[in-house]
Amino acid sequence: MNHWQPGGRQQFNALVPGELLVFRLKAPINRIAGYGVFARAALLPISLAWSSFSLKNGQPDFDSFKAAILRLNPENRGTIGYRILTQPVFLTEGQWFAPPPDWPLNTVGGKRYSTNSAEGRDLWERLASASSAKTRPGFAEPIKMFGNPTLVRPRLGQGAFRVGVIEAYERRCVITGERTLPALEAAHILPVKQQGIHEISNGLLFRRDLHALFDQHYMTITPDKALIVSKRIREEFENGREYYAMHGKRIRDPKLDTDAPSIEALRRHNDLFVE
Repeated sequence: MNHWQPGGRQQFNALVPGELLVFRLKAPINRIAGYGVFARAALLPISLAWSSFSLKNGQPDFDSFKAAILRLNPENRGTIGYRILTQPVFLTEGQWFAPPPDWPLNTVGGKRYSTNSAEGRDLWERLASASSAKTRPGFAEPIKMFGNPTLVRPRLGQGAFRVGVIEAYERRCVITGERTLPALEAAHILPVKQQGIHEISNGLLFRRDLHALFDQHYMTITPDKALIVSKRIREEFENGREYYAMHGKRIRDPKLDTDAPSIEALRRHNDLFVE
């Protein structure tokens, strides 16, 4: 799921991936009604937001989506802010409860709580008691109530995967540095049909033609991040000069080490590559 903001100017930095974002209903209800795992924040062109999430933006078509943004912010210039959440939990009305007393009604950007504080611990335990005892609905793994603190591993959908890879590589093709978003695609190193998962570490941002060659194993990337181009391009198409000029080039790194491509996924892609 995604929460979009019509301003599109300020990045959301209040949470790190794997922390919980709690849903509080507006006044006069003013009750906690659920939570989700924060996966990624991004500032996106409206066109990319629509192509990534389509009807999940809450509108029936792109024109309605743009109109809804402009109603909220007539000065919008084509970019919106996103907070992408996974594994959401929606409590039933009978499970809703009051927020901590120090959570102001007029807070727009949210309020952060730690389980090291009495208020944060109470909020966490009330969320736990309102949900199932050991595994939260929609969560991929059990959530520990006590012991060493751990972050939940966000499970991404296709749209969130695409946005995450684009942001991880700062909107640049990992090989050419191309920044024209309509020409870029988020590629899975291991395809979903081969048990690849929607995680940033299983993704790379390619120019569209390079994505096609990578998927068809005309090129691969070694575990030490070097691009290898197959001789088959020349043999089968009597072409490929531009691609051979890239042979041996090291791909760009993501801005966060935690988003680095999986070595195991790269090795498995290498296994299917034919020189």
